[in-house]
Amino acid sequence: MKVLHERVAGIDVHKKMIKVAIRSPGAKKWTRKTEILTFTTFYGVLREMARELRRRGVTHVVMESSGIYTDPVYYALREEDFTEVLVVNPAHVKAIKGQKTDAKDCGRLAELLECGLLQGSYIPPLPLKEVRDLARYRCKTVQARTSEVQRLDKSLESAGIKLSSVASDITGTGPTAMIEALIDGERRGEVMADLARGRARTAAKLADLSMALEGRFTEHHALMCRLILDRVAAYDTAVADLDDRIRSAVAPWQQQVALLVTIPGFGEVTAWTWIAEIGPAPHQWFGSKEKLACWTSLAPGNHISAGKRKHSRTGDAGTYIKPALVQAAWAAIRVPGRLQARYNRLVRRFGGEKNPGAKKKAIVAIAHTLLKIAYSVLKSGKPYQEPGEDFYTRRRNPRNRQAWLEAELRKLHPGRPVTVIIGPGDDDSSPDGCSLPGSGSPPGSKPLTATASSG
Repeated sequence: MKVLHERVAGIDVHKKMIKVAIRSPGAKKWTRKTEILTFTTFYGVLREMARELRRRGVTHVVMESSGIYTDPVYYALREEDFTEVLVVNPAHVKAIKGQKTDAKDCGRLAELLECGLLQGSYIPPLPLKEVRDLARYRCKTVQARTSEVQRLDKSLESAGIKLSSVASDITGTGPTAMIEALIDGERRGEVMADLARGRARTAAKLADLSMALEGRFTEHHALMCRLILDRVAAYDTAVADLDDRIRSAVAPWQQQVALLVTIPGFGEVTAWTWIAEIGPAPHQWFGSKEKLACWTSLAPGNHISAGKRKHSRTGDAGTYIKPALVQAAWAAIRVPGRLQARYNRLVRRFGGEKNPGAKKKAIVAIAHTLLKIAYSVLKSGKPYQEPGEDFYTRRRNPRNRQAWLEAELRKLHPGRPVTVIIGPGDDDSSPDGCSLPGSGSPPGSKPLTATASSG
């Protein structure tokens, strides 16, 4: 293979040490040599390693992604004026079985880089990296709060209190007041049920609450509920504080956030997650919507062999953005519009409403559609325009299909007027006496002709 970069380095990253392979011209003409160096991962040593590579004339550096251990190596290299520093997906440079050592790993990376066969992963600039850290910490904090709510429900169930069987959220205003009453020693179900708020104050709900709040609630259960409620309150405060910090951090991209929230299902938190994980201008890093969908592991599975399509699934990437888009998809299908219509069509195709797997497949497809919509909105800089719930019905209209085909013809001849002439057939049933594309003209009808003039 042709060598594109004369002096390159490949780095195999570990927690305590790194292996560096330097590829450079050999002593004889048309030969290459590899030199293996070892460094510890103290930041001062990493900076000295970067300076040593520059002294040796290295211009391009590549390393496999090793999670958080990659960051100090990457930023130490960025302090020097290398032409390119790449972080690549390990799945793209898998080792050959029986040939797996640290020295061979970094040497193989260097060999692939010198021939231009590696493509770097998306590494956000530092301001976006800070937003990403805050957004991910918020996600983990919300998950920890959810775990505490589940523990609270288990404590109540252990005491025979069936509050979660009647209330959808046991941490709401009314249910929290009922649990506080239990902790304070109240045991009368009808008295605690009277603390309900809003729609829970119907006669049927109050009767169910009265029965659900009677159990064997002991002092130990009161202690456990008190500890858990205090922890949930602390998490609520932490989430609110993180919301304020993230809102300030994404202020430079407020225009992009405003565009994203015009998409059905996208709220402020989902927009923050998008900015943190993908960035405000995805078209600058990803050449197409399909490449972005593949990067986030939301592209449809593609496993065809011998002409047969086999079972496939989405990958494991997109740990934070994929769940956010799936959650946005569940919200989007509740609103009448194109996305709801698409979801209903997909559920019918995948097995029907009674098939839980059909709903899951359909919602992942809606998340994929949301990703493509967000990509287009940010690239164009225009808010999302809802095409309506009859979007798919209109597309089957022959006149609309004719207009679309005419537009495609104009794209083939940009800047030149295109004239479409449709001759009448022997048995033309179209309203204007023309044989429309796709209408199945009978034998003997005059063909459709299209001319592109240069005037």
